[in-house]
Amino acid sequence: MQKQRFELKYLISEETALRVRDYVRTYLDHDDYSVGRPNFSYPVHSVYLDSNDLRTYWDTINGVKNRFKLRMRFYSTNPDAPVFFEIKRRMNNIIMKQRGGVRRSAVDWLLSGSFPELDHLVSKKNPNQLMALQRFSELTVKLHAFPKVHIAYFREAYVSEDDTYRLTMDRDVVAEPNLTSNLTTAIEEPHKSFTPLVILELKFTNRFPDWFGNLVRTFNVMQGGAAKYVESINAIGHRKLRATFPVVEEPSRLSRLW
Repeated sequence: MQKQRFELKYLISEETALRVRDYVRTYLDHDDYSVGRPNFSYPVHSVYLDSNDLRTYWDTINGVKNRFKLRMRFYSTNPDAPVFFEIKRRMNNIIMKQRGGVRRSAVDWLLSGSFPELDHLVSKKNPNQLMALQRFSELTVKLHAFPKVHIAYFREAYVSEDDTYRLTMDRDVVAEPNLTSNLTTAIEEPHKSFTPLVILELKFTNRFPDWFGNLVRTFNVMQGGAAKYVESINAIGHRKLRATFPVVEEPSRLSRLW
């Protein structure tokens, strides 16, 4: 099972972001992680996996319609905190995500391409998580994917009661190479991207609500691309990731994998 939604991205100034904050409070509430945080923001950490020739990176660069990314998302280094293995698939503006939360002791097992076991799950109540992890393992093996980049940023998030609508603002995006299974929140040599701009994302599951349209017009923002993984690799440089140049294939290998 996949959670499907539309995601529209905008790059805005910090001044506009503060005005958007005041505007959105009329329609949405802070998500559970934002409440009580400084600047209403919490840290997000992701380690992206890719092939040695950075196939998922190049498919984004080339605008391949049916593409995906593989990443591990985590929020702290607490040994008891879960690590979420995620598949993020994009078709134009439609985003479909699958993910499963596992114990940290299972990370190396899953990165080796081995199939997940029920005991790896943080919660055994949702069988869809096990299916997502199985698909993650399949794609990891077929793509020959390994950890490549650690990306971190601060997220300010708002959500409707039924999770139909979400608005997020991401700040201070930094990245560094991460070629191992080590999951840490420390970034020793940060490579910045998007600074000083803020990434605004409007997310909805069915129709684009009128008040989203009013927000876009009120603050005169222009939709555009803001791919954190791509921009982070551009900032770091391919050499530091030990990347090889891709062999040209048609159609995309990722389309066939999916």
